[in-house]
Amino acid sequence: MTLSNNQKRHLRALGHHLKPVVWIGQHGLGENVLAEIGQALDSHELIKIKIAADRDNRTGIADAILSETRAEAIHRIGQMLVLFRRNPKKPKIALPSS
Repeated sequence: MTLSNNQKRHLRALGHHLKPVVWIGQHGLGENVLAEIGQALDSHELIKIKIAADRDNRTGIADAILSETRAEAIHRIGQMLVLFRRNPKKPKIALPSS
């Protein structure tokens, strides 16, 4: 699903006040963490993740999360990553038209 700039802006505003639901720390990105991210995306659609690693590792971890979960990165700044993946059965977030 490709989002327009207007839709990304709307989702970024919604994600600003979210607390991180998943923290990735010293053990890195494992199968359990990916499963947790998938469950959070299914139930919330829009989530915030905190990646506590150095800059190069953060980029690699973020790219791996995006490819494994098929989510779209809405915002990425510092250690925070905001992801969106539409729930096809029960959409929760109303997106503005493009």
